[in-house]
Amino acid sequence: MSSPVYRGRFAPSPTGALHFGSLAAAVASYADARSHSGEWLIRIEDVDETRNKAGAEQAILSDLRAFGMSPDQEPVRQSERGHLYQEALDRLIRSGAAYRCTCSRKAISAIARPGCEGFIYPGTCLNTPPPPDATAAWRFKVGGELIRFRDRIAGEVKQNLADEIGDFVIRRIDGYFAYQLAVVVDDQVQGISDVVRGADLLWSTPRQIALQGQLDYPTPRYAHIPLVMGRDGHKLSKRDNAYPVDTADPLSGLLAAWQHLGQEDAPASIGSCEAFWFWAVPHWNINRIPHDRNRRHEQPESL
Repeated sequence: MSSPVYRGRFAPSPTGALHFGSLAAAVASYADARSHSGEWLIRIEDVDETRNKAGAEQAILSDLRAFGMSPDQEPVRQSERGHLYQEALDRLIRSGAAYRCTCSRKAISAIARPGCEGFIYPGTCLNTPPPPDATAAWRFKVGGELIRFRDRIAGEVKQNLADEIGDFVIRRIDGYFAYQLAVVVDDQVQGISDVVRGADLLWSTPRQIALQGQLDYPTPRYAHIPLVMGRDGHKLSKRDNAYPVDTADPLSGLLAAWQHLGQEDAPASIGSCEAFWFWAVPHWNINRIPHDRNRRHEQPESL
């Protein structure tokens, strides 16, 4: 059986309760998939097992069901897919696109210049490889070309990884695979055609596109929705138990997320999540989402 033209996904980390920012991302990805008559999958991004909280995964899945969002397949977990990430890493090593690194963050910060997301790795271990028996991380060797893509919300995005990021870690020194490699492999294995997620990951996308190119994977279409900020001015975070959603009144949460996404006002007559989705899917318009990549929305007072 052939795959659908559109396959999207929502990929929460089980580090705490579902908050309003995650709900907005789930609503956007679900609405976009359903409006394209596509599939919607859930992936539990628990690749960093040191951050996971007991019971968080089941709580998130239960919350999503309460808001009327159920996946078309059973959720998958990154913690069960290490062999896939290792296969991809082995391919990168064989092609010469990955190398070992023993540099600590402190050592890097002492000699490197700052970039858009931390310090730009200066290639220390590329130029002077560590001893073969040293415990080491693995880094992806970026090229000097300009990575560019058209985001469905943010528009054209360009980044020179060598100038702005540097060679980045794909497996950590403690043995855990890094998010950048895991998410690329997962999207490929699951046949994801469209990624709709928060704008905090906009500048991770060029790294993922570089990995896709090296691994001969197709690049999905991307759309990054505006972040939701707490009233303290910081991005909402499950790790801080920030503004968990209220499943006792799921319709209010859906309507607030819909408003955050700049969509047409729902009719006042809608009285249930089922009725909301029946109306919302044909009225979804991704072009209405605010496209200023610096724009931030605040957590609604009512939630």
